[in-house]
Amino acid sequence: MMGQGRTRLQELDALRGIAAFSVLLFHYFNIYPKLFPHGHRLPPLFEHGGYGVLLFFAISGFVIAFSLEGTRSAADFAVKRFARLFPVYWAAMALSIGIVLLLGAGQLLPPAWVIPVNMTMLQGYFYLPAVDGVYWTLGVELAFYCCMLAIWMGRGFARLEWLLLGWLAIKAAIAGWHAMPSRLVMLLVLDYIPFFIIGMLFYRIWSGHRRWGQQALFFVAALATIAWADPREYLVAALLVMAIFAAMLRGWLPFLRHRLLLWLGAISYALYLIHHNAGLAIMNLVDRAGLSTWIGLLLATAASLLLASALTYGVERPAARRINRWWRERTASQGQRATQAG
Repeated sequence: MMGQGRTRLQELDALRGIAAFSVLLFHYFNIYPKLFPHGHRLPPLFEHGGYGVLLFFAISGFVIAFSLEGTRSAADFAVKRFARLFPVYWAAMALSIGIVLLLGAGQLLPPAWVIPVNMTMLQGYFYLPAVDGVYWTLGVELAFYCCMLAIWMGRGFARLEWLLLGWLAIKAAIAGWHAMPSRLVMLLVLDYIPFFIIGMLFYRIWSGHRRWGQQALFFVAALATIAWADPREYLVAALLVMAIFAAMLRGWLPFLRHRLLLWLGAISYALYLIHHNAGLAIMNLVDRAGLSTWIGLLLATAASLLLASALTYGVERPAARRINRWWRERTASQGQRATQAG
């Protein structure tokens, strides 16, 4: 990601990898015993690793604000997001289903008839179960993209911070209104919008649009909204995310540019998609074989990293290149025809 006169912010890539791996550890240490209660138990470590999802949302806020500032059209943004998200998602879903069935952990899967709906990432809006437990965040991301695209199309980036303040006010206002339609809450991303906004506020500093002091009011508003409307743990997570982002923008986290962390960041999306059901099925198989659950943990982690690498370099990146190339050629030919017609 490039800012105005800035080099690629590699630390953000590393943070994405750390967030994905923390979620993986949370699921293996804490979710596995709940889904397979008769198996051997691991100690309750990484109990807060699931909050890595909130770090994901802040990173997404940063990245999408950047992406929209450089986009040429709504269609251009939509195609690039589709190319980034969907091909590897479909591949990971198919692979995960195959592994779960092969390893005899079919209880992890919902009824087969919900799979076509899951392919849209919109299953949550129909109150249908996800094929994999982690897929719930994808619908949240899609709703955020749509909201941000609407702001961009309405030329709202010129007054972005004030629009974000209004977004926070809506969340605060409906915090006690339990009759608020749940789908509207989902479409407006109200459950998680402060974290996306935190990422956007830091992007605006990094890109040179705003100074630290100018953003202070909006950071306070985001924290106050979380303190008012969300669990206390979310406020702690938000403060930690802000501290990390502030240190990153100050250049205080150069150790995050380590090759291993950057690789983890490169495969983070695929790792997030594939680790849950496939990893839990592997741990269950090892448990049933009478081996140590620690062996299951290591095998599940290694398998998830290998599968994520294969998905990233074998599906995600080639598919994105082909789709983006097709789109560039299509828009170029349309431009040529328009020029000739004129």
